[in-house]
Amino acid sequence: MKPWNLVFALAAALACATPAQAQVPPTAAETTAYQGLHAAAARGDMPALAKLIAARADVNARDGYGRTPLHVATFARQADAIRALAQAGADLNALENDRYDAVTIAAVADDEATLRLLLQLGASAKQVTSRYDGTALIAAAHLGHDGVVRQLIAAGAPLDHVNNLHWTALIESIVLGNGGPRHQATLQALLQAGASYALTDRQGNTPLQLARQRGYGAMVQMLQAAGAVK
Repeated sequence: MKPWNLVFALAAALACATPAQAQVPPTAAETTAYQGLHAAAARGDMPALAKLIAARADVNARDGYGRTPLHVATFARQADAIRALAQAGADLNALENDRYDAVTIAAVADDEATLRLLLQLGASAKQVTSRYDGTALIAAAHLGHDGVVRQLIAAGAPLDHVNNLHWTALIESIVLGNGGPRHQATLQALLQAGASYALTDRQGNTPLQLARQRGYGAMVQMLQAAGAVK
């Protein structure tokens, strides 16, 4: 194997652990052991949540993994709890121990409804998150969550952010995707929004070259239609 191919393979294997496997949702045991706002957020127990908020419980309290009640409510898709916590002053952009925020948690889960709510409440789509110095947009592009990608683009997510693997969202939609319809739709959304098709990976490969290497004909056509020539 050529050296650059080995580097690429190792980087791809590492990145395949992100972002889905890198996120750590509360386990069943943790959820059972939760007390206070974390417990109410996990269950969507609105009377308990309201009582605790009225008693000035810390809405940004952390569990053993650095998750706030908002993180827990996002993992559990508890929309009413998310709304109540936000109205009580919870930090919508807090990062847990692996540097994930609620927006990225919802993006990885392909949870468009929760993502929409978080963005409406004022959460940012622009944060640098995860141990890979990525963004919610990169995470969603990796997974082919095209609806999430469109939401994040509309919310001002940085189109050309480069993570510490030297990949953009557009590049990840190719190198970590399967070339199927959802990854194609993701690539198309990024191209239409103006994401760069000239930025390269660490080895100097352009998105067009990467799509050709992987045999993703539809993606090659999209990139060429957008103006990519090499």
